[in-house]
Amino acid sequence: MGLIAEITHRCPLQCAYCANPLELVRPTEELDTSGWKRVIEQAAELGVLQFHFTGGEPLARRDLVELVAHAAANGLYTNLITSGVLLTPDLMAALVTAGIDHIQLSFQEADPQASDRFGGYNGGHAKKIAAAAMIRESGLSLTTNFVVHRQNIDSLPAMLALGEELGSERIEIAHTQYYGWALRNRDALLPTREQLEAANAIVDEARAGLAGRIAIDYVVPDYYAARPKACMGGWGQRFLHILPSGKVLPCHAAETIPSMTFASVRDQSLAAIWEHDPAFARFRGTAWMPDPCRSCDRREIDWGGCRCQALALAGDAARVDPVCARSPEHDLVEAIIATRDRDVTSGDLPPLVPRRYQS
Repeated sequence: MGLIAEITHRCPLQCAYCANPLELVRPTEELDTSGWKRVIEQAAELGVLQFHFTGGEPLARRDLVELVAHAAANGLYTNLITSGVLLTPDLMAALVTAGIDHIQLSFQEADPQASDRFGGYNGGHAKKIAAAAMIRESGLSLTTNFVVHRQNIDSLPAMLALGEELGSERIEIAHTQYYGWALRNRDALLPTREQLEAANAIVDEARAGLAGRIAIDYVVPDYYAARPKACMGGWGQRFLHILPSGKVLPCHAAETIPSMTFASVRDQSLAAIWEHDPAFARFRGTAWMPDPCRSCDRREIDWGGCRCQALALAGDAARVDPVCARSPEHDLVEAIIATRDRDVTSGDLPPLVPRRYQS
């Protein structure tokens, strides 16, 4: 259904919950313009419907407008996921002319000072507000993304209000997911159960109040779920994820699994990788599943949950996802939650380790 293209890992922000891999791709290792154009053409031939330009910060690529135009010319729905801090009026106009269909604008907080602190970019919040105005004035629909965690979750009502004020047609409230760099900061980011329950109630109320005007997507932290989510719609079933180097993954964090190797579009076609690559076949479907997944009536709903999470928590990507209450290792998750539920002040939390891009 969709291809998520990390066209660069370059980024001016320093978010502690960064979802990019621990090993970032350097500019000299990125696919060039012709390489990404070839990917776009092969994606259209394969039947991909949506092409998502992301990063890092995709606006750091000087050829972004050219790539968007090529995707639009090949009949793909184009979506840009950006922090907005590098967006200018001229670039906005060029993107519209190129055929961009939609833009998702990310925020770290509603309060300017807190937003700049979490993003590690002075003046970044003001640039995001300006970017939102440019997007709306261009006639495009706007999605505002807010990543929430223990240290900003109490500002959730203000985030929702900001999304409404900016003219969003869709607001995404996404709790931090603990892979890669975010896993390193988990103890400082994972909310308490009380915080999560309060957030759930706030989102429910907002959905009722904004129904018919603004859609709200809500992604909860897996650690508090009784059953795992179908990560990426199931391993190798609905999405392709391509790193700036051209390496093709079933999900953004799959490279954390050390026993696996992933093919590159530099060496094989996108169709060959999707249809025949052993890495995509490894956890596709249900045959690989251990019990209780294999005998579970949800096996074709959640597809066994997240392989990267099984690795991060249980040490083996082939294990039952420990967030599932039926997992033999669910106690690992309960122990983490119990630690977070202790009555500690934010001053007692470990310091956040910012993610700095170094070229």
